[in-house]
Amino acid sequence: MTGVVRGAQDAVLVAGYRIGWRLVRRLPERAAYALFDRIADTMVRRGGRSVQRLRDNYSVVRPELTDGELDDLVKAGVRSYLRYWCEAFRLPDLGSADLQRAVRVVGDGAVRASLDEGRAVICFLGHLGNWDVAGAWATRHLGPVVTVAERLEPEEVFEEFLAFRERLGMRIIPLTGGGDVYDRLTGAARDPVVIPLLADRDLTRGGIEVDFAGDRARVAVGPAALAYDSGSDLHPVSIHYERAPDGPGGWRSVITFHERVDRPEGEARHRAIRSMTAACATTLGEAVRTHPEDWHMMQRVFIRHLDRQRVGS
Repeated sequence: MTGVVRGAQDAVLVAGYRIGWRLVRRLPERAAYALFDRIADTMVRRGGRSVQRLRDNYSVVRPELTDGELDDLVKAGVRSYLRYWCEAFRLPDLGSADLQRAVRVVGDGAVRASLDEGRAVICFLGHLGNWDVAGAWATRHLGPVVTVAERLEPEEVFEEFLAFRERLGMRIIPLTGGGDVYDRLTGAARDPVVIPLLADRDLTRGGIEVDFAGDRARVAVGPAALAYDSGSDLHPVSIHYERAPDGPGGWRSVITFHERVDRPEGEARHRAIRSMTAACATTLGEAVRTHPEDWHMMQRVFIRHLDRQRVGS
């Protein structure tokens, strides 16, 4: 019976995504964004595990806030998170000019120079802003994009997202079930491509503990390891929203390519990778502290929360 119930739940979830993709794309732009703001506000009122974890993370990033100010930040954060979904549903219909309207880019000169010289660029990315919009923009206006996607459940949802991102022009490597991910990334890095990798949450249990956004957290070493082994350039990349009257729904994504993190000279591989990862985490953590409402982290990442989870279990 449990399998039957789970199957029914999965079918409802898949149907919901498919309906969302169809219906939200038919709504006028501002009406769609307003609808998702209302959904976000309902989520905040109801609370729930995801909203509470977001609040816990924000309380670490911005410990100086009062309870009321933290409430406001959580509301803004959930609105930002739902804005991501509104844009994801509508993204397949955006053309090249629409993507230009939806994005402002900072610091891409060094990245373009690396690609022109035939080198891949590895991006140490966080769950900030809308990384799908950034990826779609990059495929049209920067260079080929190769990235990794966490396998979602149910499988039909993962397949939908895989097809969605590939329609945008990205090459997607599944995190699990698709062969040796690192070998495939290393092969891709032989060409001048952009490889954005979400790294502010360790999914492999091979991450390291670093200073991040004002506390200790575990982050992934994959981007630094790939840059070290392939000789590619490594850039922390942050994304946040800004108000823009001519942007979709009155918003625009700001993609910032921060300064390149170089490979330390004379260091053993494991020490160099740790150092490069820590440098990226410091830069990305500052971006999170500056734009916390656009950090859509609804899972535990800080050591204090992970320790509390282990004690509770």
